[in-house]
Amino acid sequence: VNRIWKQHFGRGLVATVEYFGAQGRLPTHPELLDWLAGHFIESGWDRKALHKLILMSATYRQSSVASPELVGRDPDNSLLARGPKHRFGAEVIRDHALAASGLLVQKVGGPSVKPYQPAGVWEESGTGKTYTQDKGDKLYRRSLYTFWRRTAPPPSMLTFDATSREVCTAKRETTTTPLQALVLLNDPQFLEAARVLAEQTIRTHGDNLGARVDDAFRRLTGRPPQPREQEILTRLLTEQLDYFKTQPEAAAKYLAIGERARAAALPTEQVAATTVMISAVMNHDEFVMKR
Repeated sequence: VNRIWKQHFGRGLVATVEYFGAQGRLPTHPELLDWLAGHFIESGWDRKALHKLILMSATYRQSSVASPELVGRDPDNSLLARGPKHRFGAEVIRDHALAASGLLVQKVGGPSVKPYQPAGVWEESGTGKTYTQDKGDKLYRRSLYTFWRRTAPPPSMLTFDATSREVCTAKRETTTTPLQALVLLNDPQFLEAARVLAEQTIRTHGDNLGARVDDAFRRLTGRPPQPREQEILTRLLTEQLDYFKTQPEAAAKYLAIGERARAAALPTEQVAATTVMISAVMNHDEFVMKR
């Protein structure tokens, strides 16, 4: 129950999720933890019902926006006086990009798959194995199905604090590094997702640049852009469009990333400029943060 609570709130009712022993932290809300545990048992260990119970509670559905005074008094939200705010896990961030672009394969079950990965990772780690990237729909399956070699885990996942899985880890540490921005800006999986989403927005909204920005922003962050955000992103889109009109080779090279075939009927400069704008939104704090 404590681990499931942490999944949704970013912090367990017992902060030391990995340790419940004599040296662990005391629960902030012991009666709530006991009640949830009892309810979980009585439900027949129904995990889905427990998730639903937590998600539909008034506590979870609070706004995560808090006054400076409240943040200063309760920086870890131990009092549960505001909604959750924390970064998504590595797998969720990748799946989020695929889902927003429509690339995510909904199939449940099946063997592991091998999506995009930098060349030479397995070979340089001394595994004696060679990584052979999959093709087609296997590239867009949920991260749950990604093949995982413990001696050479997927680098993009490690960048977002996924564990190597060499030992059982109940609690992941959350870091913020420049490498995370580099992954979102350069990883083929994210660039391809940005391109596919760009093609969709162009088909839907045509030459209406503001509508493209609004549509992409809603899909990636779950809310409409504020006027200032709309202004900045529309200006970025216009600037990139002017650039790619004079650099058709750069646009073609940029759009060649990824296995999914490009929509040849759409103007190259339009797709490239919109892809840059969407990639910028993917680097927005709210794309990787749960609020």
